[in-house]
Amino acid sequence: MAGPSQPQVTDEVWDDDRVKSSLEMEAYGGNVDFHVLMRAYRGMRPADFERFLAFFVDTNHDLDATDDQGRTLWSIIEGHRQGADFIALRKKY
Repeated sequence: MAGPSQPQVTDEVWDDDRVKSSLEMEAYGGNVDFHVLMRAYRGMRPADFERFLAFFVDTNHDLDATDDQGRTLWSIIEGHRQGADFIALRKKY
């Protein structure tokens, strides 16, 4: 189980179809794009997350979506131990 300072990472296989299916998650309240980004961050390794970001941007989702407190995923994870790897991927897009 991942703590608040690190993403949850498993050894699951994330092929392109599975990565794309992450775009179809439903959010129950709040900003859907933020919810999808957070779920992807928590469940994917950086290499899978990079592919996810490409699909996310290609389908016109908002990389700077905010939660109900006005925070982006990037501002939340900047203090996480592994957050820098994910933030570096964000800078590509």
